[in-house]
Amino acid sequence: METVHELIDRLIDLAFAEDIGDGDHTTLSCIPEDAVGKSKLLIKEPGVLAGVEIAKEIFHRFDPTMQVEVMMEDGSEVKPGDVAMVVTGKVRSLLQTERLMLNVMQRMSGIATMTRRYVKQLEGTHTRVLDTRKTTPGMRMLEKEAVKIGGGVNHRIGLFDMILLKDNHVDFAGGIDKAIHRAKEYCKEKGKDLKIEIEVRNLDELQQVLDLGGVDRIMFDNFTPELTRKAVEMVGGRYETESSGGITFDTLRQYAETGVDFISVGALTHSVKGLDMSFKAC
Repeated sequence: METVHELIDRLIDLAFAEDIGDGDHTTLSCIPEDAVGKSKLLIKEPGVLAGVEIAKEIFHRFDPTMQVEVMMEDGSEVKPGDVAMVVTGKVRSLLQTERLMLNVMQRMSGIATMTRRYVKQLEGTHTRVLDTRKTTPGMRMLEKEAVKIGGGVNHRIGLFDMILLKDNHVDFAGGIDKAIHRAKEYCKEKGKDLKIEIEVRNLDELQQVLDLGGVDRIMFDNFTPELTRKAVEMVGGRYETESSGGITFDTLRQYAETGVDFISVGALTHSVKGLDMSFKAC
């Protein structure tokens, strides 16, 4: 399996291929090859900065001679007028890397900003906010890194690093008992040390899981806060607990106060507005 670094390198290469094609003819036509300059990353709205390390990778992969001076690190709270970095190099390189760097940093900073907002809403509780697999295809590693920068916690990265028995898996398997049993047998046969989580839709299904055991975490799907409180009491700390489905920023705190361990929020990555910033000559 490819490493995170290899996946990011492939993403950068693909992004440059789709943007530059056989050449940035605008830049090539009007900028001398030996021209050198500086550009600054200017923040235009308040938020949480994310993507600085990836931006450095983008610059250096395109042109190893580019020099990046970082003023503000990932996770910094930024405001309009802040300069996050200054990049020195060939003007042609500055112009050709500008859009990819901004696309990545605006997206990641938007996710980190949203995540930080959710994390602050949970202050004073022990509940942590989780991301989901509702990510932009190809950009999952970057988007999940942005969640971590914002103070959130990554759920599974993909389908390979955890077993999550959702309602469809349970129904197709023929019930909760069969799904859990087959998951445990599979791990044993394949020599996999994977955590097993199961989704329950009501308290009856929760009781079935509690009677069977053999899991690491139980997800309460589309439970109300009142029902979640009851479910947490039933689990009694024997397993990790997670709330998911239909939870908004306005109801987040209510769910946290039930004592649930995690709340997964698809909105952290699937419907985020990018943080406004620009890359200007200086």
